[in-house]
Amino acid sequence: MNRPLLLTATAALLVLTGCGTVQTGAEAGQAPTATEASRSAEASRSAQAEQARKDAAERYRQAMAEHDGRYPQVAQACATVADATPSAGAPALDPETAKHAENNFFKQTLPLSATAQCRGDAHAARITTALAGGKDGAQTRQVLENLGYPMNTIKVIADGTSPAGFVLEVPGAGPCIEGIAYQSGRLEIEAHGYYQEGGCEMPKGGH
Repeated sequence: MNRPLLLTATAALLVLTGCGTVQTGAEAGQAPTATEASRSAEASRSAQAEQARKDAAERYRQAMAEHDGRYPQVAQACATVADATPSAGAPALDPETAKHAENNFFKQTLPLSATAQCRGDAHAARITTALAGGKDGAQTRQVLENLGYPMNTIKVIADGTSPAGFVLEVPGAGPCIEGIAYQSGRLEIEAHGYYQEGGCEMPKGGH
């Protein structure tokens, strides 16, 4: 007489458990297993890395847009330049060369991409034209500001009769422009990346 009641209870249990569907610990309301937790953490890290990449790309795009708006002639000159695929790696150095490189690490600058080098060279060219004829320190600063380089990105070094040396960071694009404007009219101006220890100005000494 109890068999129908037993069958009814069994059927109800099957309905409640999804008719035999296998559930994970998380789906069943239990704590996730170690494997599930590891997969979840990995997925979270991947999502964060992808978001960081997108954020960096957007910041770069905005920086380039800022630069191109400030210096349209430079932007036009470098519009068709594309960056090459990064190389597999630097060649190995012999011990003596490696030690020398380590001792002079603070003097080394980061390499520029093809687009950054093009922009840097274009900025160096326009500065060279504007400084032609010889300028002292105050005149050099004024010329650079007149060319659209913000005052807080420029550092001019001059001591009376010495040539006016300067270094500046191009807004947005990032290349550093460093040079010396001799009163005789001779100019030495070049573009380079940031120094290994940071900034456009060479650090005073190594560690």
